[in-house]
Amino acid sequence: MASAWDNTAIARVLTEIADLLEIKGDNPFKIRAYRNAADIVGHAAEAVATMDAAALREWSGIGKDLAQRIVEIATTGDCTVRQELLKEFPASLLEVLALQGVGPKTVAMLYRELGVKSLADLETAARGGRIRGLKGMGARKEALILKALDERQQHSGRHLLAEATRVVTALIDWLRHERPGLDVIPVGSLRRGAETCGDVDILAVGADASVLELFTTYPLVERVLGRGETKASVLLRGGLQADLRAVAAHERGAAMQYFTGSKAHNIALRDRALERGWRLNEYGLIQVKGEKRLAGTTEEEIYRKLGMAWIPPELREQRGEIEAALDNRLPRLIEADDLRGDIHMHTTATDGRDTLEAMAAAAAARGLEYIAITDHSQALAMANGLDEARALAHAERVRAINGRHRGLTLLAGIECDILADGRMDLADDCLAELDLVIASVHSSLAQSEDEMTARIVRAIEHPHVDVIGHPTNRLLLRRPASRVNIEKVVDAAAANGVALEINSLPDRLDLSDSHARLARDRGVKLVISSDAHSTAELDGVRWGILVARRAWATREDVLNAQPLKTFRRALKRAR
Repeated sequence: MASAWDNTAIARVLTEIADLLEIKGDNPFKIRAYRNAADIVGHAAEAVATMDAAALREWSGIGKDLAQRIVEIATTGDCTVRQELLKEFPASLLEVLALQGVGPKTVAMLYRELGVKSLADLETAARGGRIRGLKGMGARKEALILKALDERQQHSGRHLLAEATRVVTALIDWLRHERPGLDVIPVGSLRRGAETCGDVDILAVGADASVLELFTTYPLVERVLGRGETKASVLLRGGLQADLRAVAAHERGAAMQYFTGSKAHNIALRDRALERGWRLNEYGLIQVKGEKRLAGTTEEEIYRKLGMAWIPPELREQRGEIEAALDNRLPRLIEADDLRGDIHMHTTATDGRDTLEAMAAAAAARGLEYIAITDHSQALAMANGLDEARALAHAERVRAINGRHRGLTLLAGIECDILADGRMDLADDCLAELDLVIASVHSSLAQSEDEMTARIVRAIEHPHVDVIGHPTNRLLLRRPASRVNIEKVVDAAAANGVALEINSLPDRLDLSDSHARLARDRGVKLVISSDAHSTAELDGVRWGILVARRAWATREDVLNAQPLKTFRRALKRAR
């Protein structure tokens, strides 16, 4: 049987063990060992579930005991260490730990001093003013906890696109392993590439009802929510609800179209069908008079019968795509293979997990033509940011390894902090010596809209700034975007020839699709960057590509989809 436990799921269990050990006040070295193991497993290229204990022990940082624990988790989904800890502490404490700004030491104190065992207990204590009296807490910390609880409630039931995709991909792989040849298709907001997902919908095409029973036996099913003749719903470990529908083969296209959505897009299509005396639903496109079936086996034939080009799922949000399809003017959306470079990544020189040489080798292996190494500047002290001397010395090291990897050019860049007043964190003469400068905000995020907007616009107007990184500083499901007038930022970028970044980190996706479309429509060039802090994260550009596609972006709209010479000529510093 195929293992349902991928590296991320195994790493999560190891992290939970480390958190519970820290709540317990256990040996710091033991806690660190589990955290290191979680990091190693989470970033490993190999599928850990396919490895035995002997193979795992060959990895630095994985000893005999940890190797056995990892094998146990990969085999059963749990391990005796975690089970014993959960006899001492309620599992609901893990939900408290997941709250923004609440770490294991705080949770231990809340549990010990106030008997907080769950999010409900925490909210009661905070609203009752009991937290502020604890040592090291205070009224401000109490208010921040309440704010985090309120934000969590707003995002309840939502999951990051990358996380939902990972979970659903593992589920589908398992189903296909158990039922070879099974035609399984994820639909809904996941297929449209929406930045977060609620419940996920999956179609099993041409399968009998036994596939629903199989679905409910998936090892990561926490609870079966319901099962009928054509649909089953389960709650998966981690809180994601998945619904599987069995559909007939001749209904494949109609079901894909209907369950992909969006609701507004579907309503517009149904209205167009009704105008012609037809009915469109998940079973097909039907001529009402005589109940003649017109289309439904494929999506393409449905759209064609309605007089329009097939519309990519990412565009199905009722934002002008139907009119464009009717006029045959849908854009040729950017594809992952269009990207020639990745211009935002970090190394062990600051807060990256892999060396400069490792990042270059990994980029070359992925077929990239160029990359920019953009470690942090000095203001980000917790990331060991570079001052002017270190930045220039690092640039020399970057340039020194050019030519080691055939076909790959390295650019010496920096992710330079935009200080609270809009000044750059490094001196002008330093920035002028680099090949690329990404300017980003990492601090003073609570500024007013006028202050934040003026701050970013001032950076855009700096002569050596080429790109604005993650412009709104949001963290999806954790932190709202900074208050910034994005139209003024876009207009300033257009006037100054500065590109705006679509940051591909799964919890950023910043610019958002709507902001990226605004930028594109006003003539601002985009860059799609991984912001990778390890070699594995270089693959994360797939999420930025989806944002760009939802923004109607083409290859021509994206700077790092251009050849190196074109890219460099387009940078502000080359003008």
